[in-house]
Amino acid sequence: MRHRKDHRRLGRKAEHRHALLRNLVTALFEHERIETTVAKAKETRRLAERLITFGKRGDLAARRHVARFLYKPEILAKLFETIAPWYSERNGGYTRIIRIGRRLGDAGEIGFLELVKSDEQKEADRQSRQAAAEAKALAQATDKSAKKKAEKEESAEAAPVTEEKPKRTKKKEAPGTGGGAAKPRPTRRKVGGG
Repeated sequence: MRHRKDHRRLGRKAEHRHALLRNLVTALFEHERIETTVAKAKETRRLAERLITFGKRGDLAARRHVARFLYKPEILAKLFETIAPWYSERNGGYTRIIRIGRRLGDAGEIGFLELVKSDEQKEADRQSRQAAAEAKALAQATDKSAKKKAEKEESAEAAPVTEEKPKRTKKKEAPGTGGGAAKPRPTRRKVGGG
């Protein structure tokens, strides 16, 4: 029996489980939303909320404690400078799990684990995504027009340099081939009995 055991084993040894959870927490802080199984999301949520609480403390000891856990130093800076201030007025409940169904391969329950954001933050994110999409579309449009100009210039330069190739003639049949019948191809030999 597993009385008074407070965490899920996730079918892994301790080292593997620890590395998995470090990866998931680092990805959550980097992308602010990850897709994983619900069991992994529940374990990741425990650790992520603790680290955000350390981020809210903001002192050197808290920074060193979190730095031992996260893999990337830039994610550590993002946690302390960007993510932790979002929750300065909030005591817990920094993440949510949204169940999205079952996986096709093994029917494992899948969900999104995401950081909870205020309405103002969601609106700012939406506007920044729209601006990035517009900039990308504009860059692609100018890139296409530049390619067309380059192709026109290349075709104009290449047009006067045309050489005539000699016409190909039909091959003559060798005498005695009987109207061009193809040689029978050798068949592969069967391996093994039969």
